[in-house]
Amino acid sequence: MTDLSRFQHPRFARMYERISAESEQRGTAEHRDQVLAGLSGRVIEVGAGNGLNFGHYPETVTEVVAVEPEDRLRALAEQAAEQARVPVRVVAGHAGALPAEDGTFDAAVASLVLCSVADVPAALAEIRRVLRPGGELRFFEHVRSANPLLGLLQDALTPLWSRAGGGCHLNRDSAEVIRAAGFDIERLHRLYYAPLRFVPRHAHILGRARTPN
Repeated sequence: MTDLSRFQHPRFARMYERISAESEQRGTAEHRDQVLAGLSGRVIEVGAGNGLNFGHYPETVTEVVAVEPEDRLRALAEQAAEQARVPVRVVAGHAGALPAEDGTFDAAVASLVLCSVADVPAALAEIRRVLRPGGELRFFEHVRSANPLLGLLQDALTPLWSRAGGGCHLNRDSAEVIRAAGFDIERLHRLYYAPLRFVPRHAHILGRARTPN
């Protein structure tokens, strides 16, 4: 079994369990509905966290394989899977070495996870590997601001923020990295909202990309 010790962030996991509930009420739940709408077939979710996506999958999805490396969050995801409308199987693993065979999924979901992946190109290469030709990547991520001053502020804050926030980076341009990984972005919506009460509105992207046929 893959050694997941470097992915354990118990303090962050406890904090995330609390703040994610508030975030859902402040608009994140609606964005989950948008990013998952219309999915069908087998889906792999990368970095499933505490399983908050599970209740938003449409019934056209036949199976979700939810990959999560952090022990506490994975245990919470297993509880969430029991309440889901679609079959969800939660497995231990990480984005850089997905526990799945080549070309076996119709779609992949990356939801508020690319910010914290150590090697994003490697993770996206893994997602491409497990998707069938023409398979979809659905993504919902917070990203670097298009405002130059805010972007510089995010750059300055990211080293400290990352240490406290389980590796989260405030300043990633996830859309560009997805393109560079060979995905064709078919839909991209940029939005600003404040997922937490004391956090200012900041940039997020939501969209759909596809692997070449």
